[in-house]
Amino acid sequence: MSNPQRSFFFNVDWLTVFIYLVLCAIGVLSIHSAVFDPKNQSIVDLDTNYGKQFLFVIIAIILGIFILLLESRLLSALAPAIYTITTLLLILVLVIGRNVGGNQAWIPLPGGFRLQPSEFAKFATCLLLARYLSGANIKVTEIKSFAIAAGIIFFPMILIMLQPDAGSMLVFSSLLFVLYREGLSPYFLILEGLFIALFVITLKVGNLFFIVGGIIAAAVIIILLFRRNRQLILTILTGAGILIAFVFSVQFLYTKVLKPHQKVRIDIVLGITSDPRGKGYNVNQSKIAIGSGKLWGKGYMRGTQTKYSFVPEQSTDFIFCTVGEEFGFAGSVVVLGLYLFLVLRIIYIAERQRSPFSRIYAYGVGSVIFFHVVINIGMTIGIVPSIGIPLPLISYGGSSLISFTVMLFILIKLDSNRMGMIYA
Repeated sequence: MSNPQRSFFFNVDWLTVFIYLVLCAIGVLSIHSAVFDPKNQSIVDLDTNYGKQFLFVIIAIILGIFILLLESRLLSALAPAIYTITTLLLILVLVIGRNVGGNQAWIPLPGGFRLQPSEFAKFATCLLLARYLSGANIKVTEIKSFAIAAGIIFFPMILIMLQPDAGSMLVFSSLLFVLYREGLSPYFLILEGLFIALFVITLKVGNLFFIVGGIIAAAVIIILLFRRNRQLILTILTGAGILIAFVFSVQFLYTKVLKPHQKVRIDIVLGITSDPRGKGYNVNQSKIAIGSGKLWGKGYMRGTQTKYSFVPEQSTDFIFCTVGEEFGFAGSVVVLGLYLFLVLRIIYIAERQRSPFSRIYAYGVGSVIFFHVVINIGMTIGIVPSIGIPLPLISYGGSSLISFTVMLFILIKLDSNRMGMIYA
């Protein structure tokens, strides 16, 4: 008699698979509407982006089924090799990569296709991070363990920044939530929030001495209130020093590292400058498109802003504009609801795992998807800078779609075998 634990589709989380398929379908239809060509009406015409995306979906589904056939233990065992391969591809793209939009992030392939290694580095990093943190005697609260885990996250970030692709690089910072779930002090999240606040304040105010003076004054007040706690005083002094160093690094980064178009995008979001016909054109047209959809939208393939190319990158980074214009506020809420349900489902799946490896990997997947959705949609409505990251499973792009598919189906595979996985 066969063991039901080992049957092919036994315990597969079909609800997650269903959400995945719905989002893929929304993606193909949205791309079809955004860049529809009357001369190529077939949705499977490979001369069009929607035809290529349909092909990518078929390939991704086949790949997903293949992952479900793998032995679960193999996924953990192959984590170092997968991470190494993606790292080598990140190095290779710096040598032979094709420059598109100012980023040398794609490796050209036969047939006019391109490979973006940074997309695959995301799930590779999630795998290796889970492999390391689930090891025996590994505690993220210890300095050595934390340093190695941080190194696993930051190494691909450095390579991606060399392309330079700030959007893809920032995605990896979401994996800090994984470390927090595994025991990292919440003070690190507070510190991260302070860094973000200081980044904005530094650029808005501009007066470094005023900001540094404020940090010193706040530190002095806290020290006077808790002057008997020497350990706390030392922590406050160290933290103040780090924050002051960060303030000066922000100014250096902004003036010496960021490219002019990146600085302009940040200035527009922060309200420092206004450029609706220049660098702010994309976001301005995006907000017009979404707003014009009103409550119920204009209807499928009836969006004028996206249909007549008023919105640049309408099938990739700004694909959410098509949803907002054609299906209105109601359709946007449905798409956002699907993503919210998917992230919550991933967290639920993570918490029911018996294997630390599976739990940690699941939180990595949830963090990456959540970051992508928040930043991409925030970008289209103008509340975060336009940094160019795709909307998971909906934006056009084979590398992105296949990467998120592999990421999700590895999780689904691990979850399907959770009752038999107690290793690591």
